[in-house]
Amino acid sequence: MYIKEFEIRWNDIDANRHLANKAYIEFAAHTRMSFLGENGFNHKTFGKYNLGPVVFYEHIYYFKEVFAGKPLRVSLELVGLSEDGMFFSFEHNYYDYKGRNVARCEMMGAWIDLGSRKLIGLPEEMLSILDTIERPKNFKILTKEDTRKFAKIPVDLT
Repeated sequence: MYIKEFEIRWNDIDANRHLANKAYIEFAAHTRMSFLGENGFNHKTFGKYNLGPVVFYEHIYYFKEVFAGKPLRVSLELVGLSEDGMFFSFEHNYYDYKGRNVARCEMMGAWIDLGSRKLIGLPEEMLSILDTIERPKNFKILTKEDTRKFAKIPVDLT
């Protein structure tokens, strides 16, 4: 399990004087990009293959309020990956300074070719890196159907 610690800043607090919703998303994104960067998924590699990550969804479940003044730790586990590496799923848990689980974020995303703007599988060089990452008990091989499990479709204005 990968863990990153954060100081809660003034601009991370909302009008209720607890951690704002946006801060949870930002901490999760920063944790993911730190994890990926430390594992060879950096700007150089993204540039080499002209690809980048896209987020399909992030669901956050709140268990306890978080206030300023104490650090917050955010974990990351790779809980899903398609065979070609196109789709990925991470779970983040948020822990207060005493190690209590205060929130959880489940996210799913994919890789996009920045030229064609289409989803693509990972090059073997990058996929082989993810194959070395420890898998938690709830790890799942993802399929395209998993990306549609919430069955949300757009409804345009007429």
